[in-house]
Parts: sequence; structure tokens; C-alpha cells
Amino acid sequence: MADPASPEPAAPAGSASPAPGPRLTRHPDFLKLWSAETISVFGTNVTQLALPLVAAVTLNVSAFEFGLLTTIEFLPFILLSLPAGVWVDRLPRRPILIGGDLGRVLTLGSIPVAYALGVLTIWQLYVVGFLTGCLTVFFDVAYQSYLPSLVDRDQLVEGNSKLEISRSASQILGPGLAGVLVGLLKAPFAILLDAASYLASALLVLWIRKAEPPIPAHDEATGPRPSMRTEAAAGLRYVVAHRWLRSIAATTGTSNFFGNISGAILVLYLVRSGLPAEAIGFAFSVGAFGVLLAALTTDRLTERIGVGRMLVLTAMGFCLAGLPVAVAPADGLFVAVALGGFLGGFCSVGWNINQVSLRQAITPTRMQGRMNASMRFIVWGTMPVGSVLGAALAELVGLRETIWIGAIGGLFAFLPVALSPVRSIVRMPAPAGDGEPIAG
Repeated sequence: MADPASPEPAAPAGSASPAPGPRLTRHPDFLKLWSAETISVFGTNVTQLALPLVAAVTLNVSAFEFGLLTTIEFLPFILLSLPAGVWVDRLPRRPILIGGDLGRVLTLGSIPVAYALGVLTIWQLYVVGFLTGCLTVFFDVAYQSYLPSLVDRDQLVEGNSKLEISRSASQILGPGLAGVLVGLLKAPFAILLDAASYLASALLVLWIRKAEPPIPAHDEATGPRPSMRTEAAAGLRYVVAHRWLRSIAATTGTSNFFGNISGAILVLYLVRSGLPAEAIGFAFSVGAFGVLLAALTTDRLTERIGVGRMLVLTAMGFCLAGLPVAVAPADGLFVAVALGGFLGGFCSVGWNINQVSLRQAITPTRMQGRMNASMRFIVWGTMPVGSVLGAALAELVGLRETIWIGAIGGLFAFLPVALSPVRSIVRMPAPAGDGEPIAG
């Protein structure tokens, strides 16, 4: 297989979209995938608050130890994303999804067991965070590569919008539920919900009946099969050389880097500023209404103003989302978290629905796994770097000052996409065919 470089879409960016297919609410297998994601993300949003609260409240760790937890959770996205993409392109994707779910049942389930036995330490949280991150890498790459094989290209925005509705609903209800559960049951036992949700998700994915397209066998006439390193490098070159994907990766990666400088210590900052767990969870839930609003309206807004303009406007919006917490006094943090969460949630979801759909639409089937893995490597790989820097800055200059650094740096993340040809895309384009030569 020739190494891909930078594909140009087979149809002009502004050409009319094909006639839409049946609505996905009548697509049985998509409904199973949607239900699986809904259950899973509800549990995940409980743990996203409960796990750091275990470190901050139950174990009373230092600022550096706390920030290091986030770093370790995202470290697999640097170490495993590229090889995961090769495996996802070589293997059926549904078994990877099921295995990722079941593995996370075991890793997360160990936390309440250890707590009940009185042996829970920050080191176990580090191990669980790392292993869960490894499983999430494979799950996420397979998940984004699986959707295009389940629905038609003209249904991708609708499909991603519906999946974001579930994610947004979980972000509204999950943190509030987590705050209540942490208050009633203690944080380690709240994580049991996430473990149970992954089991339910695995069973639903197992129930999907539509067969995946067969994985093409390697043609021995072309020579030995390329090594994993060669294929992983091809996927990375594909993203870096593509003028649209490159600018999307730069904006997302920059935003994630600065967002994690402040995000790594945000919960600790709120706890030490006097907000109880219930208030933190409720503030996140109020802010997440922006996520739900975006999930419900992005499809129509994109149709009205175009894919490119929607990407630029939402990028500009989430770049401002860190400012409310940075400027707020201690007695205004609840409102600031809710306001920043609303703005960031609305714009991030609008951005994600369109950029993920664009990536899926323009990438040939043979490259889906490696493209998604390479994007994850670039945009999630900045997270642990930002997190460890945020943890170190919190020790050196203080928690509030670190929040300011993240907020100011994030203001400029929109520039790569705003200055790129992405802004002129009107309709979702078609991919280059699998057999077509790819222009450099």
C-alpha cells in the first residue's frame, strides 16, 4: 500500500450534499451503539469528578500529586495512539470496543474494593488511571472508525450530533449525581457506577447485528506487509500533510494544552477555595447545559452558516471559556464555573461534531483507524504535557496563578483554523476513493 499524503476531496467543498437517508432514530444498530454510549458516558462523568475527589479529599494529596494523576491518565494517548490506529485498521472494530469496555470494568472496580479493605493509595489511582487510559485509547480510536461503517456518509453529522446529545446529557446530570453520591457514599464507591456502565455498554455493542466491511487482506504480490511502525508513520504523515486536518489538529492540540494547565488543578483549586463536592458537581452540571444546547442545534446551525464558519466561530468561543474562573473572586466561583462551562461546553461540542464528522467524511476507509489515532496522538498528547506543567506551576506559583496562565494561553488556540482553508468549507465533502492516487 502506498503511503498516503494529502488527499483532496473528490467533490468540491461547496457542492450540494446528497439526498439525506432515513433518520437514524429508525436505524436499529445505530440505536444500540447510541444506547451503549449513553450508558457509558453517564458512568464516565460520575468518575471524572469522583476520581479526582478521591485524591483531593479521601487521600488528601499534594497539588503536584493531584496534577500528576491527570497526566498519567492521558499518558497512554502519547504512547499508544499510533500503534492503536494500526491495529484498528487491521482488525474488526467491534471486538475492540467490547474488550475496551470489559477491561475498564475490572480496572475501575478495583478502587472501591481497595478502599473497603483500607489499602487504597495514590499509587493505585495512578495505575488505574494509566490502564484505563490505555483501554480508552483503543476504544476511542475504534469507536470513531466504527461509526462510518454503521451509517451512511450523509448521516455522519446526524449520528455525531445524537451521540453528543447523550454526552451532553451526561455532563449535565453526571457531575451533579457524582457530587450527591460522593457526599452520600464517598467517592470510591461512586466509581462503582462507572464500572457497571461499561459492562452494560459492552453488552449493547455485542448485540449489534450489522456486519462490518471485511478487512482487506494484504496483497502478498506487493511485497511483505509494512511494519506497524511504517503504517503508524503513514497515518501521522496523512494528518500532518493534509491542510484541513493539520489546522484542526493545531487548534485542538493548543486548546487542550492550555486547558489542561488549569484543568489539572481546577477541582483542587475549587475544593481549597471552600466549595463542597455537591456545589462543584452542581456547577459543572449547570455549565453543561451549553453542551446539550449545542448537541441539539449544531446540525441546523451548520446547515445555515456552513461547516467552516461553524468551526471558526466555535473555536473562538471555547478559547474564551477559561476566563470566568480566572477573574472570579472566591465567592463568585460557583457562577464562574457554570458560566465558563456553558460557553466552553456549547462551543466545544459544536466544534467536535463538525471536526469529527469532517475527518470521518474525507478520510478513505483504509485510513480511518490511523487517521483517528494520529489525531488523538496530536491533540490528546498535549494533555499530559499541559497537566504536568500545571501541577508544577501550582507548586511554584500557586493554584490561582496557574488558572490564569491556562486561561491566557488558551485565548490564541483558534488561530490555526481561522487562518486556514477550513474556513471556506460549506458542505461536508466526499473522501478520496480508496483506489485513487493521493496528491502530495
